[in-house]
Amino acid sequence: MSNPLKIKISIADRVYPLTIQPEQEEGLRKAAKRIDAMIQRFEKSYAVRDKQDVLAMSALQFAAQVEQKGIDNENEQEQIKTQLEELNQVLQEHLS
Repeated sequence: MSNPLKIKISIADRVYPLTIQPEQEEGLRKAAKRIDAMIQRFEKSYAVRDKQDVLAMSALQFAAQVEQKGIDNENEQEQIKTQLEELNQVLQEHLS
């Protein structure tokens, strides 16, 4: 395990000091950039004065994306399972 790394992440004009594992740094920095980009889009699209509102909408957007990916993965796994069962049945018929 590597030594912890101290970094500062800026989100919505606030700086957050974090202690992380070095392998987490890239993901955290990319996530912070995506959050800031989303905040800017919300601020341009809607007349929002409160950062709390755009942060809440950004959190909702990200959570919805994560949930949708989970649903999509479940559906894909079901399709794969069905296809494998069908393939197994065909193989069993040919082997019999």
